[in-house]
Amino acid sequence: MCGIALTVSGIRINISSLPFDSASPNRQSENLVISLDDLKEALRRRGPDSLGVKKINFPHNDGNGELCFIGATLQLRGTLPLVQPLVDASRNILLYNGEIFGGLQLATDCNDAEFLMQTLGNCCSCGSFLTGFCVKCGKGSVTDVLSTIKGPWAIVYWQDSSRTLWFGRDAFGRRSLLVHWPTKDDSTFLLSSVSPVSPDRQASEKESHIGVEPLSYWEELPCGIYSMQEDTSNSNGSLVGEVQIHEYTNSILNELIKWERNSIEPSSENQQTSQHKLSRMEQDLHSISLDSVPHEAGSIQPEIPMQAHMLLNLLKESVIRRTSLYTIYRAAICGIRQEKFVPVAVLFSGGLDSMILSALLDQCLDPSYEIDLLTVSFDGELAPDRKSAKAGLKELKRVAPSRRWRLVEIDADLSDLMFETSHVMSLINPANTYMDLNIGIALWLASGGDGWVSDADDNDDTHARIKYKSNARILLVGSGADEQCAGYGRHRTSFRRGSWLGLHEEMKLDMQRIWKRNLGRDDRCIADNGKEARFPFLDEDVIRFLLNIPLWEVANLEQPSGIGDKKILREVAELLGLYEAAVLPKRAIQFGSRIARESNRKNFGSNRAANQASAGSVRICRKSNFG
Repeated sequence: MCGIALTVSGIRINISSLPFDSASPNRQSENLVISLDDLKEALRRRGPDSLGVKKINFPHNDGNGELCFIGATLQLRGTLPLVQPLVDASRNILLYNGEIFGGLQLATDCNDAEFLMQTLGNCCSCGSFLTGFCVKCGKGSVTDVLSTIKGPWAIVYWQDSSRTLWFGRDAFGRRSLLVHWPTKDDSTFLLSSVSPVSPDRQASEKESHIGVEPLSYWEELPCGIYSMQEDTSNSNGSLVGEVQIHEYTNSILNELIKWERNSIEPSSENQQTSQHKLSRMEQDLHSISLDSVPHEAGSIQPEIPMQAHMLLNLLKESVIRRTSLYTIYRAAICGIRQEKFVPVAVLFSGGLDSMILSALLDQCLDPSYEIDLLTVSFDGELAPDRKSAKAGLKELKRVAPSRRWRLVEIDADLSDLMFETSHVMSLINPANTYMDLNIGIALWLASGGDGWVSDADDNDDTHARIKYKSNARILLVGSGADEQCAGYGRHRTSFRRGSWLGLHEEMKLDMQRIWKRNLGRDDRCIADNGKEARFPFLDEDVIRFLLNIPLWEVANLEQPSGIGDKKILREVAELLGLYEAAVLPKRAIQFGSRIARESNRKNFGSNRAANQASAGSVRICRKSNFG
């Protein structure tokens, strides 16, 4: 999909029942004016196949209430062109930015937004009915349907018969959805996949002073399912709506949200318990065959734990789900010869996570397609990620010699990025630190795919480079691997201070805030280039598996970096034959691409000064020096 937005005006909205401070009606926000044209332009930048608008009006004593739905569609599934918002015969309206990879059963040639519209149209519309099956009509609920979906989603749905507006996002926030809650000074209620205005364009004078917390017009909508029922039953006849949040009704999903692990600290007793649990998990995963696991000796490698074999299969299934349901519509209309059509690219550093995804993609994608590996550098051939990307390409060619790999080298210079930096500032909004901006610029440039490739199939450095722009619409991203497998430096610090329990609590914190700190920002930066980010490590089945096995099987931080961190993923890499990638240390994109170093020099004078100021967490309260 691509992006959605909603504006609500002329309705007095009550948000007092929401359980978070950002929804307080007494809060203040930036004094911005966001128009319908602003939202349309922000979504149009994403290069959708179509963009549509639908308005509904509610006359009342105080004037006129209006809901305006805006949908931009980057169509990847289905056989016929589709324009959002979708409107059915019952006057229900749907905006959907997401993918259905499981939970609801739909045919491979079916468009998931159309299927979801039909499914939601069959839901109960009783005003007081929220979950289960309605005793009056025997129909299921909207919350049940949305809780069943496996995959990333953000949604706005108007159920006309109950005069109820539903909206929300998936439990891990894999699709961006920003909200502007009504305040005392601004009664407008807005939802949007992306902010159309950069904070520094309309920031007030007082926000630039040191020590003053910058006000934010937008917030990341907390993950959940929300409803607002329009009502005119009050005494003065004005139009009101109360926003409520509903829990997901899928018990397994709620377990993943709580992210509680049974086996945290190794001991002789819980090691035996984990073996019994592993046997049960093997039965649950009976549909996955170990025959699909690559190995050299013709039998399972005894030195690799069974958990790694099982995780490999789950990751492969995750990649298959994210790369096999998209080609029918696009191939039918684009007229590109199959050998020239590159459907999937990988955000590629040559590190552990992107190497695993690339090797699995090779196993899942039709061998006639090339695979684009997108790598960004702010220091030419000297950046660590550029060096590891080239080494990774050689290793991929060794394990998959018949695949045509294309390493797309995106070179950037911060001194040339004045306009781009301002634009990325609007994309990362409401995030506003130098770290967020560095990551955002690197992701935005890399996902754009506009770079250089070797004019020879072997990508040898002695050959000339030619300009190339990747046309892949699907981008595999390794987000979630570090959070779930203890890949960050802070995980080692937490383990040193609090042992296994301290490590678990830090990983739990990371997973429960990934929607706010990472995924919304990353989704906006990637989608702006007309690409859809897909996160195989954040597949529900993968998350559940990693949570259900003992922590010491996932990571062992008593061992050195490059061995104990992300231990189970290193074992998966070995099973794939990626022996060099299996021992690579973690390196974040802002450091591997060297944008952080260049940013520090421009904004703080030197790396040393930036480190003393803890530059990564410094909020950008003035116009950046990038330009």
